[in-house]
Amino acid sequence: MRYLNDEELQLASRFLFLSMAIVVIQQDLQTIEQGNFKIKEPYIKLLEKMHAEAANERRELRKTMRDKKIQVMALNKNDSFSSYLFLCRGREEKRNYFNPAIRKKVEVIIQELIQKAQQSSPDYAAADT
Repeated sequence: MRYLNDEELQLASRFLFLSMAIVVIQQDLQTIEQGNFKIKEPYIKLLEKMHAEAANERRELRKTMRDKKIQVMALNKNDSFSSYLFLCRGREEKRNYFNPAIRKKVEVIIQELIQKAQQSSPDYAAADT
């Protein structure tokens, strides 16, 4: 049974998956910095811009969630599923996510962040040289 309304659930879910995307971006940034890349700077700049966009959005989400008294807590994780508890003003809802579905949701957010980073920085546009 659902105890959170659509808006609350959407807000908490976006926060959860955006947080996961930030972790992926940080790991990718570390991999590129330590990796054997010939030209690292464009990738590093793109990932840093994506990280900044994601951090700003998460900050706003966190503020909105605090105002609406919404929390998300990880419960458990196994090879197939991850469970999270969504709390909102005394109501709670446990949700199980299929791990490949989580991966797809995070991938979509990363695609969005790439587009935002490219739109706000003309350096990433194709250059005619």
